[in-house]
Amino acid sequence: MKRLVRFGVSLDHHLLDDFDRLISGKNYTSRSEALRDLIRDNLVGQEWDENKETVGTITIVYDHHVHDLTEKLTDLQHRYHRLILSAMHVHLDHDSCLEVLVVRGKGSEIKRVADTLIATKGVKHGKLTMTTTGKGLG
Repeated sequence: MKRLVRFGVSLDHHLLDDFDRLISGKNYTSRSEALRDLIRDNLVGQEWDENKETVGTITIVYDHHVHDLTEKLTDLQHRYHRLILSAMHVHLDHDSCLEVLVVRGKGSEIKRVADTLIATKGVKHGKLTMTTTGKGLG
């Protein structure tokens, strides 16, 4: 069983008021859980910075009418197939498609794939969401 450790934190009262409003808006039940999530988020960011095995999603929205764009995106996904675990394609409307790719690998490799896909001409918007495999996080 994990051992729970209690510690005190000193904050300016304005900062604490802002923090309380933030966590209330996100429906946290306690400051402790909000602090744990902030710490975990920073640890996950460190995993990416240290180029460890990580996971994430790459989300792109694009105009499927752009000449050869679908083929370019498919070719890029095949080029990086060892990093792409899964892909979901959604038709948003007559012109726009959304793709979500689940990726796994070293942080720098995933960032390179995301940057390449997002920078492809015809992609309207893209975002890399980084997370963790969960190993080592309490």
